[in-house]
Amino acid sequence: MDRRPPSAAVLVLHGGHENGTEPPPPGLLNLPGVRMRPFVRALRRATRAPRADGDGTEVLVRQVRYAHRGWNGARADALRDALAALDALGEEAGDDVPVILLGHSMGARAALRAAGHPLVRGVVGLAPWCPPGDPVTQLAGRDIVLVHSSRDRITSPQATQSLTTRARRAGARTCMVTVRGGDHAMIRRAPAWHRLTTTLVTGLLGTGSLPGPVTTALGLPPTAEPTEGTLDLDRLRAERGPAGLLPSS
Repeated sequence: MDRRPPSAAVLVLHGGHENGTEPPPPGLLNLPGVRMRPFVRALRRATRAPRADGDGTEVLVRQVRYAHRGWNGARADALRDALAALDALGEEAGDDVPVILLGHSMGARAALRAAGHPLVRGVVGLAPWCPPGDPVTQLAGRDIVLVHSSRDRITSPQATQSLTTRARRAGARTCMVTVRGGDHAMIRRAPAWHRLTTTLVTGLLGTGSLPGPVTTALGLPPTAEPTEGTLDLDRLRAERGPAGLLPSS
């Protein structure tokens, strides 16, 4: 029996370095890549849709391979790799497959910059690297949810809030979620990071439900204050679905 074409796709972009023209190390030596493996496993479990006849629609979950481990200034190597991966995904799954980009740190920056690609419907950025001068016009019409630890010492939660606000004014639907007590590597409160991310990605895909406050934040007008679109994870825990969408840890 022929498989149905995928209903949607998630493209995962791990972190990296500000500079570095060498390729990422292989396998377990690539710590930024290893860091995203639990997210990939959780997403594959959450988007699996078995049917009795074995012919269920599929959500593809793909990871981007970087040619270089750094962003490297104006070269923006991670962005180039993200766009190439989106083009390849379109060839594999069809030129109308909706895609959610999931990125961490440098990967989140690449996801935000690549969001203007016609396949992209939304971005979930974890501890994103958001330099003040990065453009936001490419985010118009997209759903953008950025998650940042209040204690991050590598990338700036304040810069993330600023980008969320600028993107909303440029026509994006945006929301920021703050993880109190977390860290840049997403090791502290790891189950919370994994579960929240799965909830956000599946919610944006339409295969799950977004927490009510996130939906409300995404619907804010362009003139909304930055604090209106900034949510606290621990307060979101009260917004549990029937399956307990958000963790208690």
